[in-house]
Amino acid sequence: MRYASYEHFLEELAPRAVLPAGFSVSTVPVTFIPSERAAQKPYAMNLSLILAHEPTAAFAGVFTSNAFPGAPVLVGRRRLGEPRIRGIVVNNKVSNVCTEHGEAASESVLAAVAACAGGTAREYFPASTGIIGWRLPVAEMVAAAPALARGLSEGGVLEVAKAIMTTDSFPKVRAAPVGRGRIVGIAKGAGMIEPNMATMLSFILCDCRIEREELRKVLARCVETTFNRISVDGDQSTSDTVLLLCSGARGEADPGELEGALLEVCRGLSEDLVRNGEGVGHVIRVTVTGAPNAEVAHGAAKAVANSPLVKTAIFGNDPNVGRLVGALGDYLGSSRSTVDPSRVRVSLGGELLFSGGAFRLGSELEMKLAAMLEAASMPAGGKRFPPHEERVEILVELGSGTASCAVTGADLSYEYVRQNADYRT
Repeated sequence: MRYASYEHFLEELAPRAVLPAGFSVSTVPVTFIPSERAAQKPYAMNLSLILAHEPTAAFAGVFTSNAFPGAPVLVGRRRLGEPRIRGIVVNNKVSNVCTEHGEAASESVLAAVAACAGGTAREYFPASTGIIGWRLPVAEMVAAAPALARGLSEGGVLEVAKAIMTTDSFPKVRAAPVGRGRIVGIAKGAGMIEPNMATMLSFILCDCRIEREELRKVLARCVETTFNRISVDGDQSTSDTVLLLCSGARGEADPGELEGALLEVCRGLSEDLVRNGEGVGHVIRVTVTGAPNAEVAHGAAKAVANSPLVKTAIFGNDPNVGRLVGALGDYLGSSRSTVDPSRVRVSLGGELLFSGGAFRLGSELEMKLAAMLEAASMPAGGKRFPPHEERVEILVELGSGTASCAVTGADLSYEYVRQNADYRT
């Protein structure tokens, strides 16, 4: 898919963003002056609400494994034990991580929203993203709660997808049909993308009926093979959250069909996150097959996808394939793998470049690979929408077993350094 303009991109998102039955959403702006630094002008924040028309027992969540999780993660983990959930309250700009009284701040905001939208604070999940270490502007967020409740609409989730962005360039929305209903998911994330869960925020809604425990198993499986298989910069966040609510408004759905639809949505969102990564100029998918076990397949794929030398070569449209094989060999040697190098085959863009323990290179292949990398490139900075959905495909065939794994990663550009050097200034 190629997009001619930002308007064209939004036109494609609009039908995806139609809400499943049984949900409403709202978003309002909030301005505040952070107490952590002097500021001449107020900062802008968005406060969003995703609300089920009726409290639901069918909800699931997966959270970061970071040892310093944000307060919303700690509160969210407790919410998984509640009998029913009504909604999710999300803010950008401030992540509420490792601050004094952070959990109490989240609970205060939830209580204010619940007072206006219905139910109690214990029926809402909090989610926050943004600068780590700053405190939530609780007074300003509480004051915005009535407007948030008044603004609830069934019009679509696109505005919320925009509102939860931080350094993201564009909103991310994916949808899939299931039974008589549909699944719709949104996500945000552009940096600190190296999951040991799902380094970002994602909220997924479904209008089919499914038992809670089955839903949680399905979500865990889908997260493991999608959000858990992406990387931009190798840094796991402190606020990673994936939440899934089912309204049941469209009745039962076949469990297998539901899992397939959820997998499609999660896979699309996870690749959108990489494509929108800070300073990303190429999306890279590394597929490893024929591994002796799942650990080696995953480790080898991540080693190639996360290699700074591989990432910078691809950013420069330079088919420096020695870096690719070097990164693979580094992992296999360090992990004391039993893989036989003479049985390994490596391809880039469908072109075989290494087999039988030797490179298969030449000037014609070099030119073909450089042209392929150029065709898959995107502007590394300043893009408001993804110009296309192309990938750089790397295939590693280890010839030593039946395990496989695919990891989606990104290149490393000057723009990534600039954005993160200037993030707060």
